[in-house]
Amino acid sequence: GRPAAQQMAGFGATQLKLPRVLRGEPRLSARCRRVFSDAHAYHINSVSCNSDGATYLSADDLRINVWSLDVADTSFNVVDIKPGNMEDLTEVITAAEFHPTHCHLFAYSTSKGSIKLGDMRQAATCERARKTFEEPEVPGSRSFFSEIVASVSDLRFAGEGRSGRYLVSRDYMTVKVWDVNMERAPLATFKVHEHFRMKLCDLYESDAIFDKFECAVSGCGTKVATGSYGSLFRVFDVERQSEVVLEASRHPLALYKGAPPAIAPAGKPVRSSLLGGPRNKTAEAHSIPVGGQVSIDPALCDVGAKMLHLAWHPKQDVIACANANALYMYNATQPRGV
Repeated sequence: GRPAAQQMAGFGATQLKLPRVLRGEPRLSARCRRVFSDAHAYHINSVSCNSDGATYLSADDLRINVWSLDVADTSFNVVDIKPGNMEDLTEVITAAEFHPTHCHLFAYSTSKGSIKLGDMRQAATCERARKTFEEPEVPGSRSFFSEIVASVSDLRFAGEGRSGRYLVSRDYMTVKVWDVNMERAPLATFKVHEHFRMKLCDLYESDAIFDKFECAVSGCGTKVATGSYGSLFRVFDVERQSEVVLEASRHPLALYKGAPPAIAPAGKPVRSSLLGGPRNKTAEAHSIPVGGQVSIDPALCDVGAKMLHLAWHPKQDVIACANANALYMYNATQPRGV
């Protein structure tokens, strides 16, 4: 054939075809830089970074350890509730978190429904809590399920400007807001699974009663979000004493009996476009006062579609919800919403 130079001489610039460059989403990959091991004998249920930026805590069923970010092979045990005889074990640790601004304070919850505030300045170990937050049991209300539903599944510090003035706890039935200066009773109790109270036996047989629901606190510290079944989650406004019920789904189901029981203080339904749903669709929010009652039929509520994990942006009113293998992000900035 002809030399390459002769072939190129007869080839015009207009005939040259260049590949198109398409912009794609950046790919993020996680790389393990350090492994902190050999300090827990049971599954770790909580990890919380300290405000000093140098330490963090990890908690399992019986122990809470404090680590230095620069030392991977040594930890300091601050709480150990393991009895000498395991047959004497009556409760386990369910969650733990450092105070957002005071590096010596941390809180942890137990399966008996109590929350304990530890102060590392008082003693080397904090089995004797500085404060204990526990709501007294109503006489005559105890049942087989009382201790199960009272177990705290998640714990968060809250307060305006990361003050940590309040503690937010989630158990199976409710969300409770505590003032760290008042141990006797919670400031507010928001009912989440009251419509399942008559179905606790069925939930126990299916092991759903042991599901661990998380809660998320807004950056302003006055709103709390938590998940439920049927792809539902609720957002509570502590100051206004109101709540919004939402369903994270591309195809919302008819989970409500009759018309949506969205009763505003004036008694009129409220439709709010505060949350932008997937594919830029508008999600529908049902806003009611906390004293009202959302009539959700538990028979129509899919227990398998559970909203266990939520996260609230620390500075913006953006909520991320994980439902099965999908992630939904909602923007709660509209004035009629939360």
